[in-house]
Amino acid sequence: MSVQLWCLSFRVPYAGLVLDGVKTVESRWRPLLAPLENQTLAIHIAWRDWEGEEWRAVLSGMLGMNETQIQELLDSGERFGRGVVAGLVDVGRTWQCPASLPEAELRDLQRSAVIIGLQEKHLTYLSNPRWLKEPLKTRGSRDLWTIEIPAELLP
Repeated sequence: MSVQLWCLSFRVPYAGLVLDGVKTVESRWRPLLAPLENQTLAIHIAWRDWEGEEWRAVLSGMLGMNETQIQELLDSGERFGRGVVAGLVDVGRTWQCPASLPEAELRDLQRSAVIIGLQEKHLTYLSNPRWLKEPLKTRGSRDLWTIEIPAELLP
């Protein structure tokens, strides 16, 4: 028995940040996740790292984490390795971030997205992250795709 779900590949460290509940807002240049509102999304951990270090600046600056805490979070996110479906998250509302926001509101969104430069991007709330019992090895894809997850791997 298995469950078929939409799946999206996230680069390291963002996949782990989503599944560990640190990243609760996803940002994209197009409303990719809008059709999945109120559905569960499978999270695939890509082989490649995110280009850039702005996530580290958000973790250490806005979230006040020290280097040990950041490393523990990175280690947690890599617990299943790469090239695997590692967990699930529930998809919420998608909206387009305005070009100008009050500074405090923008800072809150950047903290939730663990990235800076959100203006005019499509933002989606993510909630209820959970790791699978074991990883499901599979190739990723650029956009959404469907994946069959065996019931025994579900949390």
